[in-house]
Amino acid sequence: MASEGKKLFNIIILGVSFMFIFTAFQSCGNIAQTVITNLNNTDFHGSGYTSMSIIYGVLSASNLISPSLVAVVGPQFSMVVSGVFYSLYIAVFIQPTTWAFYTASVLIGIAAAVLWTAQGNCLTENSDENTIGRNSGIFWALLQFSLIFGNMYIYFAWQGKTHISESDRRTVFIALTVISLVGTVLFFLIRKQEDTKAPGDDDSTNEILGESSSARDKMMRAVAAFKKSITLSFTKEMLLLSVTTAYTGLVLTFFSGVYGTCIGAVNRFGSEEKSLIGLSGIFIGVGEILGGGIFGLLSKKNRSGRNPVVMLGILVHFIAFYLIFFNMPNDAPIAPMEGTDQVAYMIPSKEVAMLCSFLLGLGDSCFNTQLLSILGFLYSEDSAPAFAIFKFVQSICAAVAYFYSNYFLLQWQLLIMVLVGFFGTITFFTVEWGAAAALAARGSDYSSI
Repeated sequence: MASEGKKLFNIIILGVSFMFIFTAFQSCGNIAQTVITNLNNTDFHGSGYTSMSIIYGVLSASNLISPSLVAVVGPQFSMVVSGVFYSLYIAVFIQPTTWAFYTASVLIGIAAAVLWTAQGNCLTENSDENTIGRNSGIFWALLQFSLIFGNMYIYFAWQGKTHISESDRRTVFIALTVISLVGTVLFFLIRKQEDTKAPGDDDSTNEILGESSSARDKMMRAVAAFKKSITLSFTKEMLLLSVTTAYTGLVLTFFSGVYGTCIGAVNRFGSEEKSLIGLSGIFIGVGEILGGGIFGLLSKKNRSGRNPVVMLGILVHFIAFYLIFFNMPNDAPIAPMEGTDQVAYMIPSKEVAMLCSFLLGLGDSCFNTQLLSILGFLYSEDSAPAFAIFKFVQSICAAVAYFYSNYFLLQWQLLIMVLVGFFGTITFFTVEWGAAAALAARGSDYSSI
């Protein structure tokens, strides 16, 4: 029982640490393009979309080596070092220069790959078949509180402002840097798990991530982790789940960068257009937290498995995309600094825009909590490589989406998400049915997953 309490403590600390780091980073992502648009009249010449495309592109490539790095230095230290690089990226905005901005984008891409691989390993190490759903929900709900706090500050601090001054920018990014560093320090509170396996037990996770001071053993673990990543990449289940994961990458780009930019570009919102970016982030966060709580914490009461949650997620997203198509001007994602005066199929409504933010967050939590759960269930003994593949696919699709966001009108971005989301839902169903059949063959209760 004490061991179970220790594992739950670790999950909570993991979630709180990520909450602080991503309070800073996601708030930074939501306002980066708006801030940069104001900076481009100076010596600074950068693009928030391009920066995020670099981050997710480097993140994708780095996932090929992140399991090896986590194997060598351990998940806890990996998360601490990664958190420092997140803080450095945010600090660049205090006094931005173009070269530092893009250099930091490359470095944080590497750090993000290591951070999320280590997170998946830590989540799985502190869970079992019966608690992976609950723990995924706890982690996701705590993480998504990050969308509430940072965006609440932006909403109140920038209310009524149509131009972001140098003083406003410095104040917010100094605060966000400190918040990110607090989350990084909290990783030190995670307690290591004792090895309870018998000497003869086979545990590939321990083989890959076990403790050893020998340089040769560390190299062997690194190579083993890399080989395992390659092997898992071509399994039927991982290939099918990759379509679902690709969809979450496209949606991540849309709600964390593109949609906030669209809201900030609509001149018909008047003097509230900039502060509405923060309010949108808050509503996204409320949807994410609600989804994490209902579909994670209450997973033990769900006897139908993960498919109904994913079905709800895609329906909620399709409703959101439909409303956004009618509410937002088609040129909003690529509008100039002056914004856009165009109108879609209805007069832009702040209430509809905030409802769509909530639906985007709720649908995203449906997909991500169930993906975390099924990966932890299917690959409990190979968690680091499995979560590295997950982040590889998600991040490369996010990178592609950030790239085309510089050029594509809103209608085409929505159409791409609809098509990938439809096929991603079908492939998830296929894997989940296979997991249910495997459980039935073992005589286990389907509701335990």
